[in-house]
Amino acid sequence: MARPLLEYRLLKGMDGFKPIFHYPDIELEQILARRECEFFVKEGITYRQVSSAKEGNLFLIYVEIFEEEPVTDPLFPPQGLMLEIRELNPRKNHPILKQETYEDHLDILSVIGSVYTYIKGAEYERDSAEIDEDRSVYILYVKATGVMLEEEAL
Repeated sequence: MARPLLEYRLLKGMDGFKPIFHYPDIELEQILARRECEFFVKEGITYRQVSSAKEGNLFLIYVEIFEEEPVTDPLFPPQGLMLEIRELNPRKNHPILKQETYEDHLDILSVIGSVYTYIKGAEYERDSAEIDEDRSVYILYVKATGVMLEEEAL
């Protein structure tokens, strides 16, 4: 089987689409993790995923521009694959609940692909996920459900 390829395409209304980013050397696991992300940040632009497709060994992610901000380069890029779990709360700038480093993209996918996540015994429900290439981090946005695990609640 040929090595998979990934291409992001910007939807242009009735005019179809425009290829904007192409990844010729990418692992299938990373493609699958990226497809699970509703948002993609690159060069200060946040894109919202509209759909995805597969044509032979080419995986496609169709996006539209969601918002634009100045590029924020990380002071210290993370070693390994970083995942931030953040509370979905724009008024508090989405505070970080937990940061973890993972070995591979399947580990990231197993977290961002789950509906519920538990932190210190508290249950959180998934809202959305993002891959931020500018900061070299995956982000999972969650909302507290108010449920505590029984063994933690004692």
